[in-house]
Amino acid sequence: MYQFDSGTQWVSPARSESNVVPFPLQQEAPNCDAGELSQDCGAAGDSKVAELSSDRQLQLAISNLLKYGVILATATVFIGAVLYLIRHGAEPADYHIFRGEPSMFCSPAGVVSAVLSGSRRGIIQLGLLFLIATPVVRVIFSLITFLRQRDFTYVIVTSVVLSGLLYSLIGAYFRFQ
Repeated sequence: MYQFDSGTQWVSPARSESNVVPFPLQQEAPNCDAGELSQDCGAAGDSKVAELSSDRQLQLAISNLLKYGVILATATVFIGAVLYLIRHGAEPADYHIFRGEPSMFCSPAGVVSAVLSGSRRGIIQLGLLFLIATPVVRVIFSLITFLRQRDFTYVIVTSVVLSGLLYSLIGAYFRFQ
């Protein structure tokens, strides 16, 4: 088991203290005296702090987006499953005849109309749509953020990822109609 000593180095208990390997846990701020202005100090240092703060805010926003998307999807599927089991829980399962998904569950519009008509299976399907939509919304959010930051390398990469996701979700639907 490795241990950290004074927050910046790790030490193997089987080795002596002379074999300490540096392992920085965080980047240290530059040492700036009151009268000294270097490239690492002053306005450049402030912009780095603002950039780190902006990156941290982006990470926190994406984390919350994913967390609450999964919570919403889980709650929706759970509510639909409970309602389904209340109504159909005592029915015996018949697996001798295969019954595919009804056609109303083959499109998001059909799922929404099934939910509005009171279908318990429709509520479960809506929760699954929320689960599928969560990473897509995350990619859209990242694309908008990279556009605002004018980071065009990541805009291109994120656009390719988003186009692949959207094609995989709706491309087959339009191909078979």
